[in-house]
Amino acid sequence: MQPDDRATFEDFFHAPPAIENYNKLSRANREYSDRILDIGGRVTFIIQDAQEGYGHAVWCAREFVGDEPFLLLLGDHLYRSGTDVSCACQMVESYCRFNRSVIGLKITPSREIGHYGCAAGIWEDPGSVLTLTEIVEKPDVEIARERLVMDGIEEDNFLAFFGQYVLKPRIFEYLGENIACNLRERGEFQLTSAIDRLRREDGLTGYIVKGRAFDIGNPEAYLRTAIEFATEGRPSL
Repeated sequence: MQPDDRATFEDFFHAPPAIENYNKLSRANREYSDRILDIGGRVTFIIQDAQEGYGHAVWCAREFVGDEPFLLLLGDHLYRSGTDVSCACQMVESYCRFNRSVIGLKITPSREIGHYGCAAGIWEDPGSVLTLTEIVEKPDVEIARERLVMDGIEEDNFLAFFGQYVLKPRIFEYLGENIACNLRERGEFQLTSAIDRLRREDGLTGYIVKGRAFDIGNPEAYLRTAIEFATEGRPSL
């Protein structure tokens, strides 16, 4: 997070609502409020002093993570599982199965792929798990049709990043080298190129998550998400 954001997050996770407001909540919403405070007791805030890109933001967490694989979820996404197993748990199970870093993927129409990283590879379990051989950050349709077509995926649909990852700590070494050498992409330190190096040197699994990711990073998407969750209930990880 940015330094100016800390007070907002601290208030959300650590400050209970005023008792007169809390008492007006339904039982379900009081339980939800209590859950947020419980989660807050286990949250560690890490400051990114300068906006140097997504890869730089991940690198800032290196001391907190230490020498362990870690689950990375985009902060401007909400997730809804399509099964009884949360999206995050699906990702962890995939990591444990293959002992390789994992990128969550979603089947995405060509008109949307310019917003996401995309991938292709060799199926391990057709329609579910693949060994990745290609990663492209926000490809145009021509590049996707040339390099990212997958058997078994409907025509003009591709595998875009879902917004969840399980990564080995080696990723911090690659990000650190990019930062030390000032290797920027579009003016920032990106994560995708470091993940692609991880793919080349250690192998990388792609897992098609059984669920949906909601990008709330822009007002239109935020509005659509708010309407959906108002009618269908709360998100899960």
